[in-house]
Amino acid sequence: NSRDILQTQEILPTYFGQEAPTTAEKNGLVKLKIPDEEEEVKFTGLNKEELMRVAGTPGWVRTRWALLVVFWLGWLGMLVGAVLIILQAPRCKDLPNTNWWNDGPLYQIGNIQAFTDTHNLKGLEQKVNSLAQLKVKGLVVGPIHVAPPDEAVNLSFEEISPEAGNLDQFKGFVQAAHKKGQGDSLLQKQQSHDVSCFMSHISGSHCVRVPQSALVFWLDEGVDGIQLSGVERVATVVPSLWNDIRAILARSIQHLYSSQSQMNLAWNLGGRLEGHMASLVGPALVKLHQLLLLTLPGTPIFSYGDEIGLMDEVRTSFPKMLWDSNEELNGTLQERAERLTCRRFFSTVSELRGKERSLLFGDFILLFNSSSSLAYLRVWDQNERYLATFNWAAEESAVLQLSHTVLPPTAVVVLSTNSSTMPADSSVDLTNLRLGPGEAALLKFPYTG
Repeated sequence: NSRDILQTQEILPTYFGQEAPTTAEKNGLVKLKIPDEEEEVKFTGLNKEELMRVAGTPGWVRTRWALLVVFWLGWLGMLVGAVLIILQAPRCKDLPNTNWWNDGPLYQIGNIQAFTDTHNLKGLEQKVNSLAQLKVKGLVVGPIHVAPPDEAVNLSFEEISPEAGNLDQFKGFVQAAHKKGQGDSLLQKQQSHDVSCFMSHISGSHCVRVPQSALVFWLDEGVDGIQLSGVERVATVVPSLWNDIRAILARSIQHLYSSQSQMNLAWNLGGRLEGHMASLVGPALVKLHQLLLLTLPGTPIFSYGDEIGLMDEVRTSFPKMLWDSNEELNGTLQERAERLTCRRFFSTVSELRGKERSLLFGDFILLFNSSSSLAYLRVWDQNERYLATFNWAAEESAVLQLSHTVLPPTAVVVLSTNSSTMPADSSVDLTNLRLGPGEAALLKFPYTG
């Protein structure tokens, strides 16, 4: 296994003025033998017989048993630790039984013609997606039934007014709302003469059966509830029955307070007759009252346009809804920016209320209350705590010195009506909390045990 390398070197001498010799001398051939490189030795491991011999030695046997014992001891230790943690950890509080109207605010549309561009139920169906962005869980619509003014004879609870639309449009609206997870309630308006007829035959005459059949009719069409208005007129229309009604209402209210939690109560500021929130409290305090209603226990009810600070018009409490589309400016650019800011604030708080258990069904703890300031706490089990603070004063700041066993020294700002003085995610001192004029803030802090 060798190879020969022939190296030939030829030397030709030079002769000047002489003839070359007759016998030329040739260079010889040199043979060199270069051995092959040694092959690299590679370790191929132990074969089966060698491995079995090594594994059976006392050292490896003891090592295997030691590792096996350590593994099972570690596994048993983790199991015992997990069981102890489960046994010693406090149990989570059972969630209360709730209904669909407890999951978020209700949105009341008292006049379809003023709310939509098409002035009917079809236009209302087209606005369902926009309303879903507000995180509302129910729509209170109407009245939409036939109700001629001061004509109780022609009152029809089971027929939709031609101005509002028809039954097919109503069914389409109900289906669209249910797809977005929204409940539907109808507002049935009682006329003054009809109230007299309704209340004067409690034993079950034709007058009382007509509204009952209407309730069944609308519930069969997919609505989730019925709201009756005008019941307060009974005191003047049927005074002979008012004392009995007051006694019945007193017992009902007492039963409500004793058997139901605050979760089943509803709150609203304004309404179909009273007007919109911005007209009652002023544009500067709209976001403050939005935060108030959305953080109190119970179900908040808002009128259409309250999310943008819509003001009532001079002769009606049903102003035209402003949608701020790209095609229509609806005022100056500054007014539009203010409406959009107010709407975003409403949507943020509404979404927070729907997903945070402390705000959804937490306990209410009053911390501070005065003629111009308010502070309360919402807590639920081991979830984050939320602290709502308000200052209604128009010119003076409020300094709240809050103290409670569950309060930490500081809290984090979730949102406020004035982000320049109290920006989100900033930390504030709860022992010296300053709120500017007309300012409100929602704070949070974790559960510490």
